[in-house]
Amino acid sequence: MTASNIRIGIDVGGTFTHAVAVDAISLAVLGHTKVPTTHESKAGVAQGVIESLNRLLTDLDISPDKVSFIAHSTTQATNALLEGDVAAVGILGMGNGAIAWLASEQTKLSKISLGHGYFLKTYHCFLDTAKGLDRDRVLKAFASLKEAGAQAYVISEAFSVDNADNENFVLSIAKELGLSATTGNAISKLYGLRTRTRTAALNAAMIPKMLETAGLTEQAVREAGIKAPLMIMRSDGGVMDLKAMRERPILTMLSGPAAGVAAATMFLRISDGIFLEVGGTSTDISAIRNGRARLRYAEIGGHRLHMRTIDVRTVGIAGGSLARSRNKNIIYLGPRSAHIAGLKYAAFVEANDNSCVELISPKTNDPNDYIVLTNNSQNTKLAITTTCAANYLNLVPANDPARGNKQSVTAAFEALGKYLNRKPVECAQKYLELASASCVPILNDFVKAQKLDKHTLTLYGGGGGAAAIVPYLAQKLKHRYELAEKADVISAIGVALALVQETVERQIVKPSQDDILKLRQQAYLAVQQMGAEPSSIQVFVEIDSQTNVVRATASGATSIIDAHGVSKVPPQEDILKTVAESMHVSAQEIKVDLKTAFFTVYRTIENKKRKFWQRKNEALRIVDAKGIIRYQGKQAETVLVKKKDSSSLLAEIINRLSNWGDAGKTSPTIVIFAGAKIIDLSGLIDANQLISVAQAELELFAVEEEIIILSTRN
Repeated sequence: MTASNIRIGIDVGGTFTHAVAVDAISLAVLGHTKVPTTHESKAGVAQGVIESLNRLLTDLDISPDKVSFIAHSTTQATNALLEGDVAAVGILGMGNGAIAWLASEQTKLSKISLGHGYFLKTYHCFLDTAKGLDRDRVLKAFASLKEAGAQAYVISEAFSVDNADNENFVLSIAKELGLSATTGNAISKLYGLRTRTRTAALNAAMIPKMLETAGLTEQAVREAGIKAPLMIMRSDGGVMDLKAMRERPILTMLSGPAAGVAAATMFLRISDGIFLEVGGTSTDISAIRNGRARLRYAEIGGHRLHMRTIDVRTVGIAGGSLARSRNKNIIYLGPRSAHIAGLKYAAFVEANDNSCVELISPKTNDPNDYIVLTNNSQNTKLAITTTCAANYLNLVPANDPARGNKQSVTAAFEALGKYLNRKPVECAQKYLELASASCVPILNDFVKAQKLDKHTLTLYGGGGGAAAIVPYLAQKLKHRYELAEKADVISAIGVALALVQETVERQIVKPSQDDILKLRQQAYLAVQQMGAEPSSIQVFVEIDSQTNVVRATASGATSIIDAHGVSKVPPQEDILKTVAESMHVSAQEIKVDLKTAFFTVYRTIENKKRKFWQRKNEALRIVDAKGIIRYQGKQAETVLVKKKDSSSLLAEIINRLSNWGDAGKTSPTIVIFAGAKIIDLSGLIDANQLISVAQAELELFAVEEEIIILSTRN
């Protein structure tokens, strides 16, 4: 392999573990491998990660010294919770004075529901710290918890987010004793003792097994000769190093779906749209607005955690879904799939005209109304799936991983039509109608929550089954759609291209500029210490005025990922066509408004023949040097200014576009395009905060650097 800057991503799926090698300069996928996910192995899913890595290095003849980045996602944290395979946790609660009794109650969690009938056992011991702490009392507390059955430990004190001395003192003793322990303040800096303790308890419960797996994986990477730091996928779409994972393994929970979203933003470069990653059994749906996925606080057993994760909605419908029949009608689709039933798709075998429909139970205790195709002469059963339906209706493009045998699916739906006394085409349409019906409510929720423009909305499909769901769904809703290149390994690509990420959050009433800049700097330093190149680091700061939460999220690349200008730039006419399709207008109705070396602003030209909603809302797109749309909106102001004049201009824009209402002054949304960076200041609400963070983000740019300031009245 001649590429000298290779990024390797390994995605652990429910059925297969995929590994890909990506050229960090061109973002070209150099090759990929897959092995069955090793759920039953003694080493757990780590065995599949190791096997896929070794096979990738061998098949592509990759020299270990050419690997600049390696990361993997993991299902282990999620599976541990789903299966109740967690360590019992001893909670050492602390507090003093009048609140001691309340702190004791808030840290006493009994058992925590993990769903599916599983619970995390916890044991409780409380220390009143009014007269300080001494080593003997702590040792007795740990001995008591261990005797009760604790295998991992949480140290949680009221208001430790303000002063963590006691928690850290107790943690030092736990380390001396060789105990697996964590503190509340290490997991979250937010107030809410019970929620903080619950999050820490779940984190502690995962530590023993996660450490074992991490050790095996790291050993295999080093034995392969790879010196690049091993990174682990986080649930918020970024990656972290092993040191951070060992302290907070809970952050890997739900990292599988997050990998697909990372690919959507880093590989597909989606600025606005809805991304559907379609597997064999389920589909993960997420929304992306201005290049950023929507996040939410995770929940376990109906209780919120102090941990943010990408807002991914999962439906039990996908490319391998089986239909159910009753009274000669198709009544339901899923949740069982060909994969769960252990059947081959009719689309991927040779055609056979001697088959008939049979109703079965895929698993014990399942209803016996799932439709399959039986060939008695060959004693075989085949699945008629949504992928088969999409192939029958000619919705699957050539060379797509879901492309199947047209003769075979034709025979399958003719047999089904005969069984149901319906036209074959009606049967295929019913499959996809039921599949889309499960997705439509989620899409509508995202459009409303993210304020996406439903008139120009694009659906993006990833995953091996994307063509089975996305084309029909887009057709039904009258939306544009795109199927991802390398759709079947899109999550592994996302892991390979994911940025190092860290979020620091605090609850601060009326935060000062100094408060915000300190938080920003903490997040910046956290990702820098994990190996992110300083020049690549960007920090998004946001303030929730309702909860007084100030949050700084920093992200950066450990090695250079070139997103501008290295690959061949598309012809101007192709860029205009892309922008026009995005705006739903003709290329003749677009003009270039502003331009820098890295970004171009396009706007629509006034046209009275255009539809009413198009005339009312002037469309705007900002395109990068590779012809990729990085921002889309409407009725926004843009101005080209030198860095040295940006602060005074920002002050003028904020003053002019701010709104005054019952809640006080609301600043406009501000986004700055400087060099190749996009500086999103939309999370800030105060003029001084906006200007101070902008100055910090622009610090490394030359005073004569031309930047674009985009502003929108809220």
